[in-house]
Amino acid sequence: MSLNIQFYTMIAMISMGSYLGAALDTYRYFFNRSKIAHWLTFINDFLFWILQSLCIFYVLFQVNEGELRFYAFLALLCGFAAYQSLFKQLYLKVLQLLVSIFVRLYRFILSLFNVFLVKPIRWLLHVIILCVIALYKLLISTLKVMMKVVFTPFKWVSLLIWRMMPGRVKKFFRHIWKYIEGFQKKIKNTKQRVVAWIKSFKNKGDE
Repeated sequence: MSLNIQFYTMIAMISMGSYLGAALDTYRYFFNRSKIAHWLTFINDFLFWILQSLCIFYVLFQVNEGELRFYAFLALLCGFAAYQSLFKQLYLKVLQLLVSIFVRLYRFILSLFNVFLVKPIRWLLHVIILCVIALYKLLISTLKVMMKVVFTPFKWVSLLIWRMMPGRVKKFFRHIWKYIEGFQKKIKNTKQRVVAWIKSFKNKGDE
């Protein structure tokens, strides 16, 4: 291995050590261990270190075709220590600033979405519903007026015919009407008995 490749390997591993420190702080910032189960924490930690190992090996493979030397681990450790002592506080402040900017931007976009899309659609639906209700009421009132206009002459003619009928005919129709009312009452009572029997049967089944 030439000196240039060794130098590039040292620089790459120092950089990856700093990257590893930043990635670890980012992972700890977003991953709240106190609110997650232990087995899920173990799985997340395992996947995190696998991913970081793959990233480091990929960089090492690009620099010196994946040759592992002892100085590479030392360079990685030096980069991690340099990050912890020099860049950690600055990185955490920048990370918090970026997260706060992203959250504010998200809330701003959400408020714009609510103002320019959700509220107009809600207002439009409200207007449509009010219009439909008003048209329905107008239609019902119009039908009632038309029914009165159309059936009033028939009502008068029917009353006139009823008054002109003989007493025996009136008595016959009244008898038929009473019979129909009695039959309707019997049907209603039978229906109530059947419903009560079904309810009692269901209550016994539930017990």
